[in-house]
Amino acid sequence: MGELRTSKPGRDPPPIRARVRRARAHQERRFAGTPTHTNACMTPAQIRKHCAHDRALGDLLEQAMLQLALSARAYDRILKVARTIADLAGAETIAANHLLEAIQYRSLDRNVFY
Repeated sequence: MGELRTSKPGRDPPPIRARVRRARAHQERRFAGTPTHTNACMTPAQIRKHCAHDRALGDLLEQAMLQLALSARAYDRILKVARTIADLAGAETIAANHLLEAIQYRSLDRNVFY
């Protein structure tokens, strides 16, 4: 527990650093020729293009939106985070586990979503 309270900088393990670098490089290629550089800065049109999902994932996200009483802005943020999680996993498309993880992060300050 004392490690959490120390002022020393945390470790940056090489495997994690490598995953982040690959994800960032993928985002740079995705947004080449646009003013956007990362998923966090995607425009609404880019979100629709790069965060496309099937009906099942759309239904899952809609259910989370209703249960957590989230806004349209939260909808876009969840998709951006899910796209980043997918990038870190090296996935071309957003899968259910990526979306659920993003919803979980958004729900931390709200009711639990199952």
